Amino acid sequence: MRNFLIFFFLISFFSCSNDLVEKSNIKDDVSFLADDALEGRQTGTEGEKKAANYIAKRFKNLGLIAKGTTNFDQEFSFVPKTDPHSEVTFTKNEDGTITGRNVIGYINNNALNTIIIGAHYDHLGYGGDGSLYRDSIKAIHNGADDNASGTAVMLDLARKLKNKNTNNNYLFIAFSGEEMGLLGSNYFVKNPTINTKAVSYMINMDMVGRLKKDSALAVYGTGTSPMFKQVLKAHNNKFKLIENESGVGPSDHTSFYLADIPVLHFFTGQHEDYHKPGDDAEKLNYQGMEIISEYIFDIISDLDDNGKLAFRKTKNESESTPRFKVGLGVIPDYLFDGKGMRIDGVSEGRPAENGGLLKGDIVIQLGDSIVKDMMSYMRALSVFDKGDKTTVMVKRGNKEVRSVIEF
Repeated sequence: MRNFLIFFFLISFFSCSNDLVEKSNIKDDVSFLADDALEGRQTGTEGEKKAANYIAKRFKNLGLIAKGTTNFDQEFSFVPKTDPHSEVTFTKNEDGTITGRNVIGYINNNALNTIIIGAHYDHLGYGGDGSLYRDSIKAIHNGADDNASGTAVMLDLARKLKNKNTNNNYLFIAFSGEEMGLLGSNYFVKNPTINTKAVSYMINMDMVGRLKKDSALAVYGTGTSPMFKQVLKAHNNKFKLIENESGVGPSDHTSFYLADIPVLHFFTGQHEDYHKPGDDAEKLNYQGMEIISEYIFDIISDLDDNGKLAFRKTKNESESTPRFKVGLGVIPDYLFDGKGMRIDGVSEGRPAENGGLLKGDIVIQLGDSIVKDMMSYMRALSVFDKGDKTTVMVKRGNKEVRSVIEF
């Protein structure tokens, strides 16, 4: 009887341990990373270190091999930029430097090629330059969607890929310094801990936590390898896909694209809580995150026996983006694929709110310019200076509404 009880205990123990690997932990991961205790995970702070330690522990529990420069960590030090148009300087042991850390785990299947799966885990701390919060009272920016959501899905993919799709190795990287200018991914590409010549492609997830009712999912980088579009289409039966061919964008996949590595970047769109204290864990669509994780896993599975993917240069859309000196004070709906520019949020005290524009309005004309899409909206905005007045025409439901705004 005693031997039977010991046997039963051991079976129960290993079954519970196995459940930790077999079950999704997405909601718990977001809850930890977006808790007030981490104070917004700004690069170089104690909150960032706590987040890094948590991710390293999760990697270890999932059975990943440490692939940083010190265990799972890859530290990088830099001098903060004073000129927003200059490049950051990575340095060692100088006064005024900030030290961040990437967290890197590896699944070694002894394959020829490696797939990199990444997400940034840093955020804005109590605000700073990147914040859109205008209140004078200091507040923690928890960044549940930006980007605890991407980090949680990355960890879920590590769980799914352990002992699966073994024709490739997998390198999982939680980047820091993204909010300060893609610093962690930039540093890794320049100081890789594996042979990047053997990297087949890179997947990045940044803000995947707010899948909306229309199930719109943006995927950037679809033109960076000839294989991507057909695979994305083959496994899509749940999403309204918004595809963008360019490999350049405001997230960590850009660093890898610029190193001639094919990339895919997944994104569920901006919202009114973007870069504000309201980006909290209870507002995320966890079922949507589970579906996105499964979709990406299916894509990886389909490409498992395709060897090293061919890389293809794409048009760098950021080079043709107009520069402008004023803003309307709205959050555009980047996933809107109709005619015009749909407003997904209106900032307090800015020209749009002062002119009576509302969330959900679709801008169809700004001044003398017809607005057909995001690019034509930016071109129209680029001609105005501070103090200028103009009219804006929006579609509100079935009506067209004209307003006067002052920049």
